[in-house]
Parts: sequence; C-alpha cells; structure tokens
Amino acid sequence: MADYRPGTPDQAAFLAELLDRRLLIQTSVAGLYGRGADFEEVCGRVGDMVTRAGAPEQPEQLRFPPLLPRRDLESVGYLKTFPHLAGSIFAFEGSEGQAAEQFDRACRHEDWSEFQSMTELVLTPAACYPVYPAIAARGELPAGGVTVDAGSAYVFRHEPSGDPARMQMFHQREIVRIGEPDAVVAWRDVWRDRTTSLLREVGLDAELAVATDPFFGRAGRMLAASQREQELKFEVVVQIAGPEPTAVASFNYHQDHFASVYGIELAGGAEAHTACLGFGVERIALALFRAHGLEIEAWPQEVRGQLWRV
Repeated sequence: MADYRPGTPDQAAFLAELLDRRLLIQTSVAGLYGRGADFEEVCGRVGDMVTRAGAPEQPEQLRFPPLLPRRDLESVGYLKTFPHLAGSIFAFEGSEGQAAEQFDRACRHEDWSEFQSMTELVLTPAACYPVYPAIAARGELPAGGVTVDAGSAYVFRHEPSGDPARMQMFHQREIVRIGEPDAVVAWRDVWRDRTTSLLREVGLDAELAVATDPFFGRAGRMLAASQREQELKFEVVVQIAGPEPTAVASFNYHQDHFASVYGIELAGGAEAHTACLGFGVERIALALFRAHGLEIEAWPQEVRGQLWRV
C-alpha cells in the first residue's frame, strides 16, 4: 500500500457509490476489486457488442490464460519500456525449515520474499502478447494475413490508484491484425471510426485522440515523442471520474516490432506488420454507469437496445 495514490474527490465519491451498491467489491489493495452481478452483466454486454462489430471480418478465435511465459516478456522489451507496470510470479522451492520461517513471517505480515524464487511465468500485461508467438509458430502467413480475436482477457498493470477506472487487474477485449503494412494501417483506421461510433451509440461522449504509451524514464519520453509524431497510437477517451477524460479503447500500430521479434513473415517471405485494438471493458462499464446511473434497468431504452441486442 506504500505507493497507493488517493483519487480525486470525484473519483473517491464515485468509487464509494460503486462499492455501496456492490457493483464493485472492495479488497485490501488499491485498484483490486471484485465484481457484482450487474457490473459483470454490463461487462459481458460490452464484450458482446465488440464481437458483433467485428463479426463481418470473421476473425480467428484464440483464447489465452492471464499468464505469459517470462521469456516472451523479456523478448519483446517490456522490461525496458514498462518496468514499472510488470508483474512477475514467484514461488516457494525451499526446505521444510524455510517453509516454517516463511509462514511465521507471513503470519506477522513481515517480508518473506527471500524464500521465493522467480518462475517461468509473468502476469500478462496486454491481451495481444500471446497471439504473436502463437501465429509465428505456424510459419509463413496465408495470403492477406490474419485477424485474431483474443477475447476479453484479464491483464495486469502494477499501478495502484484511488481512481476506480485505473484497476490493477482488468479485462482487455482485444483484436489483432497481422499482415501487409498498408492493410494493417487501414484496418486500424477503420476500427478507430467504428469504435467511436459504437460508444456514442450507447450514450457515451466519446472522442478520438492521438496518444502515447506510459513509457518509463528519459528514454521513454523520447519513445513517446516518436510514437506521437508518427501517430502510432490513438485512444478513444470518455469522461468517467475526471479530472481528465479516461482512455477506454486504444489502437496501436506496432510496425514490424513483434514480427521481427518472432519472425512473422508474409506469404512470399517479407516481414509482416501488426496492429491491435483493445477495449478497456471495465472502463467502458464504469463510463456507462456514470452516464446512465447505477440501476441498469433504468438506463435509456436505446442504450439497452444496443447492449442487450441478440
């Protein structure tokens, strides 16, 4: 809890309402919440809305657990660009005596990390990450490349906060495009406009903005400037609990980064490019509750009609 950052008064008030109505369930750690039935219902409907929007593309369905081989996190350079967000998994491999000492310290809530060793797993920081090695393992891409629907996967970012829209463990509804550069960029641009329209149709005041990732350190500031200059990342932002609008969807063009790491090749041997779009499922749900109230039965009929469409 040492790095807990209290939210703004508006964020704290909104969080208190969500907890009081049991839409979110409090834990002892900032940014980690359980979900009540109505909140889960809305999250599911948001995911269904995205599925319907992407159905004409007939994407391949792939699903992965919220764990990633540590080697993949190391290979893509995540620990250089986002070391402050990463979550590693450690486990006990010691003796009986060490196990007893670990238990004693844990009972006193003291540091017992010396008894833990790094495993081959990390927490997945982005739902698209497992897709690239899986596609690379197949060899050369088919003509036209591939589109992969990675579903609504749990991801982890270590950024405890009092803002209910900044959770440490949350769902990304992710779709990935891998193919020729022009086709990948065109796909991303179509989804930018499509997403803004989708969110406006459910009553959200959604706006598109050029954005950057939260890169780490001095080198990260240079990366962010380059990313913004090349317009490699866009976000759709919505007002949730201020003071600034919150990103609820992002569109990232990676150029050849993941393809070069994993050796993903187009038909004919040229290097592929990749892009992904990610919907922050919980953030969109929070935006809906903020815009339309905490009783989903009282939401405008046109909003319910879009979300509860069969």
